[in-house]
Amino acid sequence: MSQSAPSPASGRPALLRFLGGVRTVTGSKFLVESDHARILVDCGLFQGVADLRRHNWDRLPCDASDIHAVVVTHAHLDHCGYLPRLVRHGFRGPILTSAHTARLAEIVLRDSARLQMEAAEHANQHGWSTHRPARPLYDDDDVDRTIKYFDPVPVGSEIEIMAGTKLMLHHAGHILGSAWAHLTLEDGHTLAVSGDLGRPGHPLLLPPEPFSGADVLLMESTYGNRRHDHESARREFASVITRTLSRGGTVVIPAFAIDRTEVVLHELATLRDDGTLPRHVPVYVDSPMALAALDVYRDAVRTHSPELRPEILARGEAAISPEPFLAARTVQESIDINNTTGPAIIVSSAGMATGGRVLHHLHRILPDPRNAVVIVGFAAAGTRSRDLVDGARTLKMFGEYIPVRAEVADVPHFSAHADADQIIDWLRAAPAPRTTYLVHGEETASETLRDRIDDELGWTTVVPKSGEAVLVR
Repeated sequence: MSQSAPSPASGRPALLRFLGGVRTVTGSKFLVESDHARILVDCGLFQGVADLRRHNWDRLPCDASDIHAVVVTHAHLDHCGYLPRLVRHGFRGPILTSAHTARLAEIVLRDSARLQMEAAEHANQHGWSTHRPARPLYDDDDVDRTIKYFDPVPVGSEIEIMAGTKLMLHHAGHILGSAWAHLTLEDGHTLAVSGDLGRPGHPLLLPPEPFSGADVLLMESTYGNRRHDHESARREFASVITRTLSRGGTVVIPAFAIDRTEVVLHELATLRDDGTLPRHVPVYVDSPMALAALDVYRDAVRTHSPELRPEILARGEAAISPEPFLAARTVQESIDINNTTGPAIIVSSAGMATGGRVLHHLHRILPDPRNAVVIVGFAAAGTRSRDLVDGARTLKMFGEYIPVRAEVADVPHFSAHADADQIIDWLRAAPAPRTTYLVHGEETASETLRDRIDDELGWTTVVPKSGEAVLVR
């Protein structure tokens, strides 16, 4: 495929720094520095193993107050979760994103602050932190300040961030509000950032808008070495539920609060409709954050959001409400669920079982072989969900090891990410960038996708290193 024509240039080329989300699936941060603008694309929190989480305390290579704007592709914590820390350090510019992302990100950031404050308090009470005293990365006040800087922009319309630097967002089909970003820099060169690209078969959202080309592309590679088999995943999902309920067990589904919960509820609603999921078996949603996000999705259905599939709009709210289901918003309601016996399905966050209410349910159900845990998405290294998928016989939580005797089902094809074939298809129709950088993927996945893009498309493709800086031209 031929190279795109050179862009007109004036002044020095912009510098692109990879501050996170390279050779890992977390902490996405990409800093674009030109003569007159400094823009951060995504501002994610590192999650997973301790070595990664420690990067959340690192200083950025520039003062936060010197960053003119932040572009956020979507509301998952690994793409927006560092924003309050950035504001704490002095950032005062606009946070440019879609309207749905702004609303969902507030939910995510408030929950993140609460969890960090609780963890710091618990560490100080029980002395398990090396820090004296332990402090949260940020708190509620930081989130209050952060949301004042959200500046929603219309998807599909070009806006000028500052003189000569322009942004256009395009629907990415990953979660509600997700977008891929196209930046035109002051020297005329262009940069596209995929964010997390959705799969064309997402049950709720329309496929991502086509890639239209850029001088430089940052392409996610989470599933760069894998292929989704959605129909097989649906069969396995139904099968493990049927098996577990038939032996009187409880199914616990750790699910990301944003989008994954809605996709799981949609699948449960379908199983309820076709009789696979009996009417007498309760479905519990135990996550205040997931329930708040569900309200945003319901509003999107009611207002006929152009991101949603026509069949979802036709079905209405029933498409994401497997009635009867019970919502646990308070701590007492969560405790009541955890004290129930008999067949039930519990959907709870966090999806990688790194924290949240799902831990209390896992603590209770894992020792009993009648029960089951269904992992319905990508499980990053160093998380409890990955440990379960890898066959751990015990799981550490609340300071003790819990035996794993429950059935563990790995159904990763519920992921909202495009797989390797779908990424190639998304790229194929566009003119070749000068350079494509593969980000947001574990090293093997990124390298496998790099080789495939080279073989099939003939593009210059690189897996960058953390902290590396390259020119945009």
